[in-house]
Amino acid sequence: MKGERPVWDVLVVGAGPTGIAVGAEARRAGLSALLIDKGPVTSSLLDFPTFMSFFTTRDRLEIANVPFSVPDDKPDRRQALVYYRAVVRHYDLTVRTHEEVIAAERTEDGFTVQTRRRDGEQRHRARAVVVATGYFGQPRRLGVPGEDQDWVRVRYREPFEHFGEHVALIGAGNSACEAALELWRNGVEVTLIHRRAEIKPTVKYWVKPDMENRIAEGAIEVHFDTAVEAFEDREILATRNGESVRIAVDAAYVLIGYSIDAKLLRRCGIEVSEGDLIPSFDEATGESNVPGFYVAGAVRSGVHTNRIFIDNSREHGKAIVAHIAARLGT
Repeated sequence: MKGERPVWDVLVVGAGPTGIAVGAEARRAGLSALLIDKGPVTSSLLDFPTFMSFFTTRDRLEIANVPFSVPDDKPDRRQALVYYRAVVRHYDLTVRTHEEVIAAERTEDGFTVQTRRRDGEQRHRARAVVVATGYFGQPRRLGVPGEDQDWVRVRYREPFEHFGEHVALIGAGNSACEAALELWRNGVEVTLIHRRAEIKPTVKYWVKPDMENRIAEGAIEVHFDTAVEAFEDREILATRNGESVRIAVDAAYVLIGYSIDAKLLRRCGIEVSEGDLIPSFDEATGESNVPGFYVAGAVRSGVHTNRIFIDNSREHGKAIVAHIAARLGT
């Protein structure tokens, strides 16, 4: 076990856009801040589809008074990766990547945060802790046999490796529909499998009719009211209306959404509801039921991952840091 480090005013779990915003606001308030992430900086953006463009305009992606200076009204993934790294540099944030937070224990003067790196476990001390881990690191799984095979994936990035192949998309939300359309437009035979009777009503308003038209004209095959039971040897075993269905494919993507890491919150003493996994916190300050422990960004939404995004969580950092600064008397 490594020796304990200096006490930080704010320790942020997560180095995505929200975590960076919290750290930047802390620096603006004259507080010391440490960001810890089990992956690289903005790991969720790295896992986005390669050629993705944001629905949100660039001004609503800006954080900590750093302009998002690109000519496009809606930035793409690459531009966002560059921008958020520029914010880290601008505020000279201390970031420890590839370090996983295991738990945080309340002490008399703050918290002791236990982490794990490749070279062993470490401890950090902080006066306040903010969890801003989002949900993209926790893709949902079907929990069926064969799901761990290498041809069954939970991340879609680009279509080109599948040219001339037959690919199945499991799910009918934004991720599945956008991937299906991009694959089809790049020479891939596409089949969509969904346990409900129609595409999700929450699919983006310009994607949904496009997808419905491709289905209607037979360009994209669809199996509604169909539940995947297993992945066998390049074959999907499913049931529809009580009957077995077998679909031969070259690859499959399980794109059925994401969920927060409720286990980490509970290990840190945060009360989390059983049904929707929403943590206990004060809407005005972001402070949880554990004094000095805060939640920011999409982690506040539990299973309702369509409620909080970068553009409507940018203010979380300001409110949290203001509360911490007032408590510390700075």
